[in-house]
Amino acid sequence: MAILSKIRQRSILLILIIALALFSFVLADVIKSGGFSGSSNKVGSINGTDVDYQEFMQKVSNAEKSQQGMTTTQAINNVWEQEVRKVLLNEQYEKIGLVLGKDQIMGVIKNHPQYSQAPQFLNAAGKFDEKKFEEYIKSLQNAPDQTTWQQWLAFENDLQDYAKEQIYNTLIKSSVYTTKAEGKAKYERETNKVDFDFVSVAYSTVSDDQVKVTDEEIIAYMKKNPKKYKYDNTRTLEFVVIDNKPSKEDENAMKTKIDGLLKGGVVYNSKTGKNDTIPGFGAAKNIAEFVNSNSDLKFDSTYVAKKDLSPEFGEQLFNLAPGQVYGPYVEGGYYKLTRLVGRKSNANAKVSHILIAYKGASSAAPTVKLTKEEAKAKADNLLAQVQANPGNFGMLAMANSDDQGSKQNGGVYDNVAPGQMVKPFDNFLFNNPVGKMGVVETDFGFHVMRVEAKYDAVALGTVGLKIQPSEKTENANYAKANKFEADATANGIEKAAKASGLKVAPSASVRAYDENINGLGIQRQIVSWAFNEETAEGAVKRFDIPNVGFAVVSLKAKNDNGLLPIDLAKQSVEPLIKNEKKAEIIRKKMNGATLEAVSKASGATITPVIGLSLGNPVLPNIGYEPKVVGTALGLAQNKTSKLIDGNMGVYMVKTKLYSKAPVIKDFTSQIDQLSQQTKGGASYRVIQALRDRADITDNRGRF
Repeated sequence: MAILSKIRQRSILLILIIALALFSFVLADVIKSGGFSGSSNKVGSINGTDVDYQEFMQKVSNAEKSQQGMTTTQAINNVWEQEVRKVLLNEQYEKIGLVLGKDQIMGVIKNHPQYSQAPQFLNAAGKFDEKKFEEYIKSLQNAPDQTTWQQWLAFENDLQDYAKEQIYNTLIKSSVYTTKAEGKAKYERETNKVDFDFVSVAYSTVSDDQVKVTDEEIIAYMKKNPKKYKYDNTRTLEFVVIDNKPSKEDENAMKTKIDGLLKGGVVYNSKTGKNDTIPGFGAAKNIAEFVNSNSDLKFDSTYVAKKDLSPEFGEQLFNLAPGQVYGPYVEGGYYKLTRLVGRKSNANAKVSHILIAYKGASSAAPTVKLTKEEAKAKADNLLAQVQANPGNFGMLAMANSDDQGSKQNGGVYDNVAPGQMVKPFDNFLFNNPVGKMGVVETDFGFHVMRVEAKYDAVALGTVGLKIQPSEKTENANYAKANKFEADATANGIEKAAKASGLKVAPSASVRAYDENINGLGIQRQIVSWAFNEETAEGAVKRFDIPNVGFAVVSLKAKNDNGLLPIDLAKQSVEPLIKNEKKAEIIRKKMNGATLEAVSKASGATITPVIGLSLGNPVLPNIGYEPKVVGTALGLAQNKTSKLIDGNMGVYMVKTKLYSKAPVIKDFTSQIDQLSQQTKGGASYRVIQALRDRADITDNRGRF
């Protein structure tokens, strides 16, 4: 009691001490993360220009909305690349004094289809009217609601950036010049020919077991060529997947339950926690109610054509008799029972059409110039063509249709339901037999139509029980994953896996802004953990993987040397080092100073080739060997080379005949080809060069 009394007396002091401790804890975390420094509000910087977090994430959100299916990480990476490009180019614009005047901006607007073809900006002659456009912009600026005005300003900035980049790229391409000497060199490279004999011993004659390559050798090789093997910092991961699958006991319980729903009787209802007495599925009077009460899948009253049912069970399901039940069967991770609800004839149809719009028709593009009479005449003409040659319908649709939604696939609409299209179109489609063709007028114009197919359809009621582990099994799998995490932390993931009879997946390397991990799919949480400063090499952590189970991941290595990670480098660098080692072995067999001597020593045959050039240095039945052909071109007639380490093996060559290219004065063709190649990639190479020289801080890995 005395102790409690003292605590009460000093409660305020205790509260202050606890508060101070909590504040210290939070402060330490803030300092560690750079909170008060402001760096946490920056996604990165490019040559000193900061990329603000809030503005950046707003652009990310806009990117996700504009491109369905794009993940947040993909959007972040795309927006980051845009920001880097924008800053680097703006610096160049400023250096060269590139500024757009009002006339140039208006020129860009005139060529933009959103404005140049908009009816409200066209004059009586159908031409873009600058005054009308300027009046429209003023109305936006003076409008009470400034939303559209702000959108216009943002779009105007994008237009200016686009126009500046086009001008800049034009300047770059204009500065690229191909000389006559370069044209001449290309001509001679392609036209100087050589005939020679050679002896070769392929690298494949030496077993890979004879030439082991270590990780240290791969790293040393890359360090000799750092630019060639430059790569972002990476983390190498090892992991073990522990599946969270139902046990045999779980599967038997689900089979018992689905059998009970088929036959009827007393069935445990997991939703209510009570036993229910139910009729069998085949005897149920209200199919929708039965499904919704007993299934993990909701009742769907949609009528479905046979072709849209699963290939495995479509035949059985489509041919069910009224009241008949098919199952139990397993599909898509569910135990299922399916019963026929209803059947309809001609429930859906397939149609091909060519829309010929006319000026003034509903949704007609500004580019449409035909009158109604001209459109009708064109449609009639197309109908005559497809009646004469039905096989041309698709090509005619792609060439003539004004329906952008179907022209690229030959004018086809499939699975059209009654009432889905406008009435005249709908009436023709569903009131005519398959193969019927004709011209139909709607508000959109004239349609050249052909009825392609009609489908009967069925409505099915399906009871589905998701195949998943029971709570008991989930707990057991969770405990197994936790135990393995502890074992891997104590003994290393390889040793722990061997002791547990588990398999370690092949190493996977990830960059800070990646989200996909080979073998696990999209797992941004794991990438973030791997790049956390507090995650040390050898650290182990368990992660929940939805619909799979658990992944116990170990950070095998941090690769901050700017070179390819080992697991990726092995694919490209290891074969090169192996070939170097194989060449040393092969050279010992190829004794001699002549082809005949080397042939005798190595057992390789002497092979003649004629008319090879550096323009196409391919040895018949071997492959691309520029070193070999180049050596032969550089030898005097009847001279023999030393041993050459090529791409596919070790060679010795003897030049037989050198044919020098005929002398010409005009290299226009070669110059044009080189110029086209050089200019084509000039803009990309400039951006890459600017990027290589830039001081870029990239904090994407934090987000």
